[in-house]
Amino acid sequence: MTSTLERTPTVSAAVPPANAGGTAPDPARGFWRARLIDLAWLLPALAIGMVVNAINLGGSPQRIDDEGTYTAQAWAIGNLGELTHYTYWYDHPPLGWIQIAGYAGLTGAWDRHDVAVVAAREAMLVATAIAGILLWFLVRRIGFARLTASVATALFLLSPLAVQFHRQVYLDNIATAWLLGALLLAMSRRKQLLGYIGAAAAFGVAVLTKETYLLALPLIAWFMWRGADRTTRRYTLSVASAVLALIGLTYVAFALVKGEVAPGAGRVSLFEGLAFQLASREGSGSLFDRDSLMSRTVGMWWQLDSVLIIASLAAAVAALFVRRLRPWAITLLALTAFMFRGGYLPVPYVIMLLPFAAIVVAGIGQVAVERVRARSTRHRLLSRVGGAGVAAGLVVALVAGGPLWTAQLRGFLLADLDRPLRDAETWMAENAPADSRMLVDDAMWVDLVDEGFTRENVVWYYKADTDSDVQALAPDGWRDYDYVVTTDSMRTFPTEFPTVSQAIENSVVVASFGEGAQQVDVRFIDSEQSGLAQASDDGLYAARSIAGQQLLQNPSVGVPVEEQDLLTSGVVDGRILLTLGQLAAIGRIDIADIAQLDGDPSGVHRQLVISAFAGEDARGDAPGSDAALRFYESLTGQLAPLSAVRSDAGVVITFSPVEPVNLLPRPAA
Repeated sequence: MTSTLERTPTVSAAVPPANAGGTAPDPARGFWRARLIDLAWLLPALAIGMVVNAINLGGSPQRIDDEGTYTAQAWAIGNLGELTHYTYWYDHPPLGWIQIAGYAGLTGAWDRHDVAVVAAREAMLVATAIAGILLWFLVRRIGFARLTASVATALFLLSPLAVQFHRQVYLDNIATAWLLGALLLAMSRRKQLLGYIGAAAAFGVAVLTKETYLLALPLIAWFMWRGADRTTRRYTLSVASAVLALIGLTYVAFALVKGEVAPGAGRVSLFEGLAFQLASREGSGSLFDRDSLMSRTVGMWWQLDSVLIIASLAAAVAALFVRRLRPWAITLLALTAFMFRGGYLPVPYVIMLLPFAAIVVAGIGQVAVERVRARSTRHRLLSRVGGAGVAAGLVVALVAGGPLWTAQLRGFLLADLDRPLRDAETWMAENAPADSRMLVDDAMWVDLVDEGFTRENVVWYYKADTDSDVQALAPDGWRDYDYVVTTDSMRTFPTEFPTVSQAIENSVVVASFGEGAQQVDVRFIDSEQSGLAQASDDGLYAARSIAGQQLLQNPSVGVPVEEQDLLTSGVVDGRILLTLGQLAAIGRIDIADIAQLDGDPSGVHRQLVISAFAGEDARGDAPGSDAALRFYESLTGQLAPLSAVRSDAGVVITFSPVEPVNLLPRPAA
């Protein structure tokens, strides 16, 4: 069963052999010469693209919850011997994070990085590099020049939209490499049966890595159907289909072995996971609704690289009239149209569109140049005019995209957007008691567990209201937690979780890092709601007022004029007043600020900033900061602060809203 693509072509006797009368050409030498030329075109685009993707990998963009989830699942395989860090419920096939775990385990990535997500991002770089190489050869197989292949690879690697998502831990990045490999094999010209089997296997892995890649099946099937020899088409396609089905059935077999195919009491099931993804998952809304998830998602893509979005869609329309580009254009337009079906739109959905966008933009560019340079004939005049129009459009896109790309890529290379998360993790490690229970963004989960917090006490906020095992550990709901660390994804998540919402409502900000969308707040949960009780305790206010008046009379305490009324009004925490009196007995102390905690319903000022102590500057890393810092770090019992840290303003001491009410003597009634 040899297809026509496998047969050795016959040489006509009318054609004399090459180099007749001389030395016969060396086929091996010609092969390697062609490969070296390929590398000379591929490597510059690949190297520049990967350097841009790798620089400041952990700084920008800021880690998000989805990245943390895939990272934690991969980490759990190698460090906990479990498939996920929580109950696996068939929301995605596990093959994607199994590959991340395999890479991290083989290369020691977990040990090389203090932030676990950065280790997983390293795996994304490898997958992206592989995808870039496969894309180059795929463009060549379509029939385009080496320059066009390099342009497509550069677009795929260097578009700000691509850099944003290629850096992040999304299973789509891994699936893209498998998909491009499948397409390359599906267009195999030699050993067709083996190529089709490989294509089916690679495509099956892509789908089990990220199930949305099943949408590319029509393109794979088209190339196989068109390329297969008619005499062996039924056989080769049947074998390829069987391989694909067999790989897909391994997921069902996995669930079958665990007894989790059908729903049942007290267990997860494959059926429920698929039903959630395909039917019951809440839709993303309309593009024209500014508050919808779709509008925010597409708006983010647009902000990152509007030029590539416009250029690729326009190029796809033009490519419908170019035979060799038509399948790629139809696929890109179909995948784009699929977004508007009214269902759920995943944020990383655009990753699957990127290689198709690169192919049609680079490909239509070469076609435009070819048509402009074509000899002028009457029947080609319209073709030349069209080519000139397309070429002009691409030049406009290049001119418009240059400044946008420069600004966006500069941000990726220089901005440290992840610092607020790292600072929040450091604050928790240095200040939160080891037995603290906390609700956190999953992007922090592995790092906090690595810091020594008990796995069960570090709770991914999504699980607090959705996982029965987690709920069993917190029978009193939000009152069973000590801290909630809020990020943008937690604050803007479309689904409201009662436990998380109540924890935030009944907590105060004790440390805040960053601003805007990157802001991370460490909030202490007032489980006893003591702040509300203190707000109506007149005796406590009177006791604070008397202690504050006495402190003002102490010549060793320097209080700014604007803060003096606070001390006499009874709204300064008693622990601040008592500790200032103790510290003043050692040396002069100068106060920079006394502030409220954000969210404290009592209105009491519980944060103190010391600018100088014992004649030494306490700001930044000045020597005077050590003595004041050591004093507050040594306090225990009722006077112990939540945290004492250095800052540019001075030593910042923060007390919890749970103020002991009997520290200060109450005035006689």
